[in-house]
Parts: sequence; C-alpha cells; structure tokens
Amino acid sequence: MLVIIADGMSSEGTEFDKKSLLVVTKAHPDWDALACDCVAFANARGGSLHIGIEDDEDLPSPTQRVDNALVEGLRKRIPQLTVNVVIDAQKVTSQNGGEFIELKVLRSAQAIASTSDGRYFIRVADETKRLLPDELQRLLNDKNAYVWEEQTTKHVPRTQVDAQKQAAFLKLVRASDRVSQFVKSKAADEIFDYYLFTKGKHLTNLGILWVGKRDDRATLLHAPVIQFLKFDEAGAKVNKILWDDFTLNPLEMIEAVWQQVPDWRESYELPDGLFRKNVPHFDEVVIRELLANALVHRPYTMRGDIFLNLYPDRLEVHNPGLLPLGVTPQNILHTTVKRNELLAKVFYDLKLMEREGTGYDRMYEVLLSSGRPTPKVEERDDRVVVTIQRRIVKREVVDFIYKADQTYSLTQRERITLGLTAQHETLTLIQLTDLLELKDAAQTRDWLGRLVDLQVVKSTGRTKGTRYFIEPELLRKLEFKGKTTLRRIESHRLRELILRDLQVYKAASISEIHGRIGMEIPRRDLQRELGRLSASGEISRTGERKWRRYLWTK
Repeated sequence: MLVIIADGMSSEGTEFDKKSLLVVTKAHPDWDALACDCVAFANARGGSLHIGIEDDEDLPSPTQRVDNALVEGLRKRIPQLTVNVVIDAQKVTSQNGGEFIELKVLRSAQAIASTSDGRYFIRVADETKRLLPDELQRLLNDKNAYVWEEQTTKHVPRTQVDAQKQAAFLKLVRASDRVSQFVKSKAADEIFDYYLFTKGKHLTNLGILWVGKRDDRATLLHAPVIQFLKFDEAGAKVNKILWDDFTLNPLEMIEAVWQQVPDWRESYELPDGLFRKNVPHFDEVVIRELLANALVHRPYTMRGDIFLNLYPDRLEVHNPGLLPLGVTPQNILHTTVKRNELLAKVFYDLKLMEREGTGYDRMYEVLLSSGRPTPKVEERDDRVVVTIQRRIVKREVVDFIYKADQTYSLTQRERITLGLTAQHETLTLIQLTDLLELKDAAQTRDWLGRLVDLQVVKSTGRTKGTRYFIEPELLRKLEFKGKTTLRRIESHRLRELILRDLQVYKAASISEIHGRIGMEIPRRDLQRELGRLSASGEISRTGERKWRRYLWTK
C-alpha cells in the first residue's frame, strides 16, 4: 500500500479532481462521466482524479475500503470508452487510514483524445468543457505548440552554446530563491538537462532560444521579434524600434525593451502636501509582465511579431495567435493554460514573471493602485491584444490606496477590490462580480477579505441587492481629497429630491429627473424610489416604458 498525505491537493483545478466512490460503486456506475473527465485531462495537461474523496473533503473516510477488483475494472473500462487516453489506476491509503483510488491520466501530447463515440472535451480550471467541432483544429494547433520547446529539429550540438548567455543563465539560477538547493548544486550540463535545454546530444528549441548562438536562433522556426511603434494624435507613426536581429534571448529582450524605449520614463507629477509624487505613465512592473506574458504564451509554431503600439492615450500589446483553448478575455484573471510550460518554468524560476495565474492579478493591483482602469483583453482574428490606459481616471485614488494599505497591510486581492470600489465610488454585488470576472457572486468574499470587517468598505442591502462603498469616516481619517458624490445618497433623501423636482416641474420622465437631481445617482436606485412613491400615491405616472412620465399629485 502506498501511504500519502492528501494535504495540499484539496483544491480542484486544471490537473486535479475529486470524485465520490459512489461514482463507480453504485448500481449503475457513471462510467461515461468518468470517461469524459479522462478525455478532458488528456487533452489539457494530464492530471489526477482521486476517486473516493468527497468534493468538500481533503481525505477519504477513515473506514473506507476499496476492492482490488474495482481498481482493475477501472483499468479495463476507461480504455474501452476512450481513444488516445492513457491511464494508470492505483489503490492508495491516506494518512488517516482510509483508502481511495488515484487515477492518473497522461497528457496526450500530439494526438487528440476523445470518447469512443466521438465526443471531445478539455479541462478548463476545475471544469470539464465540451469542445465544439470548430475548436478541434485550434486544439490540434495548440498541441503542436505544446511540444515545440522540447523538440531537437535543428540538431544543434549541446556544446554549441553562447558562452556569455550560458554563464548568465547559470548565475541567475544559482542566485534564485525559487530554485532548490539540489538543482543549484548540479553541474552546468545537468542544469541544462533539468530545464530541458538539451536532449541527448543536441540542444532543444528551448535551449537554442535561451543559450544558443545567434545564427542558430535566427534559423529557429519563428523566433520572437518585437516591434515598438509610436503614433501621434493624428495616428501618424513618429518612432519605431526593432529587436529583430536574434542576438537576444527572452530575458535580454525584456531588458532591452525596458531600457531602450524613452517613453517608459515619462510620468505624472501629483501634489502630495508640500511635496510632489511622480506616477509613471506606464509602470515597470506592468510593462515587464506584459512582455513576459507575450513571450511565454505565444505559439512558437506560428509566424508573427510582437507589437508594442504606443498611442497618446494608451499602449496596445499585440501578440500573434489566439488565447489557449479554454482561456477567454472574460476568465483570463482566473484561468491559466500554459502553452509553453518549460519556458514558463524558466521565467518563473528566474523571477521574470509571477507564479502561474497571478500575472494579471499583479497588473490589476498596480493599475488600480495608480488610479487607472484594468487591462482590456481582446481576441482578434489572428492575435490577442492587451490595452493599458495611460491616463489616470481618479488621481485622488492613488493617495487613498497607498494610505489605506499602509494603515491595514492589505492583501493583493483586497487592494484590487478596494481600487475598483474607490474608482467607481459604489458598486453593487453583481457589478463587483462582473468586474472581477467571477462565476459566482459568493466568490467575492475571498476578494473583499477583511475590507468589510475593518470597515474600510461599507455595505448596504442584502443578497444580490448588496451595495459596497468606501467608509466615509475612513475618507476623512485618511484625508481623501475626492469630490462629494450623490452615489451613496440615502433612500429618504433621494425621495425628497424627487418630490422637490416634481413639485417644481409638475411632470417629467425619469431621464429628465435624473439629469436635474444628479446623474451620479444610480439609475436603478432612482427607478426603485419612483416606484415606491407611485405605490404610496405621493406621485402618479402615465404611459409605458420610454413614454412614461411621473406627475406631481399633491
């Protein structure tokens, strides 16, 4: 019996799932659903299913026992129901003595896995997603991209490396606190084998990209090229910088782009008491993270340059290829599929990017803390475009977020949620859920964190009618210099404003009332109070929909 500790594997995701033992022991076992899950894992990154652990548990029941015949039945049944799916099933004893089945599914590196009746699935976050026919070619293209890194198509000898790039890479690896001491103690050749820069006697595509010589990198299929283009107000091109001579590896390209573009040094000067605070037009963290994402997540089997298009009001980063299957502009904040897994590991180990799934979190945090909108992600015909705004939407938010963080030592998610609330002044639960790109409104609790308990953010209403706003007392305490707003006006005061308006104008549409008493008041709040006043007989109404008018009746 293999004894394992299940702690740390309790969170279901792209490579892990839990199933009740009843799935395979009940009178009519759900073999079909299990087969679909195995196909989904095989088409993604592979994974593991723990059969015998409930969704809300980390360990099986201490008294649970698994029949050996059941394990053998799984090994036979799943291959019968699937195509291009390789599995291994083992009975496992957990630390509490309970038994469960660990069903490992290997990644189908180049072939597309399916059920035996021709259905296709892929694992996205913690869900098994059905693939539509037009998504199959995209999946096949992605699979070719997944194996590009470890191929040795150029047959470059493993000794044919750039000495300076090799020395710089080894120095960074041995200095990184993200690399284990065991790896650091290896010889140079062993470290290259560990990162799959080499395979047998040759450099892999990844090795050529990172430590190869210029001539080998230049002949590498679709090695990255970056173009910086600057446009003026009329849309005319006023500057162009190219990094297209293949002398630089990915690390050196990021450094060159940051150092050689003069526009990154420009900043706003904001008053801060007797002093001045400089806020850069484009934060270094954001630029480096955008470049790292572009280099790591682009498909290297597809031709196309990375474009940095700088306009007077925004920066657009154009990356060739579409988002990996399963990732959309709507879920990119919470869903990560690594197209170039080996390259991503190098970037993470060398501290060139945040850990998996946190790059966009970090950009959200930095942009909101500097009073700017969140990044906009678009998927076009043959590319992904990420847009970052130059302008500061609310300058007073910059100082407010800084002071709130200094006072309460906020977490990253708390800073993001506070930044969104401060920029919008007030948000309903549904609006906050949409802005954070969450599936369920209940998930906002994790993002609000301690904000409500600390009374940094106040809330009114219940369930989906809950509204969040910044605590007024905190604004006074931290000397918040924002303008007074009517967005958080109390219901009785709003009703009084409506009555005063109709007393003067006698009859009006909701748009006319809204424009006179304050456009910052949420229209939904205005509609609600007009309905209450009509129901109580204090005002009357005529017409329907856009022709409806409210009348003074007293």
